[in-house]
Amino acid sequence: MAVPKRKMSRSNTRARRSQWKATPAVLSTCPQCKSPRLPHTACPSCGAYNQRTYAEALRTDA
Repeated sequence: MAVPKRKMSRSNTRARRSQWKATPAVLSTCPQCKSPRLPHTACPSCGAYNQRTYAEALRTDA
């Protein structure tokens, strides 16, 4: 297993870690109810995916 020969400086460590950024979630609209949802997942408000209803809608007002 490779082991570093020298200690990496704080500036080099932070420069390397600066590339680790979180990206915002990409949202698409549901074709049936027009509410925002994650792509390739069932809609949380109507339960539709690929022109089919797969699950009951999650109630957020309860």
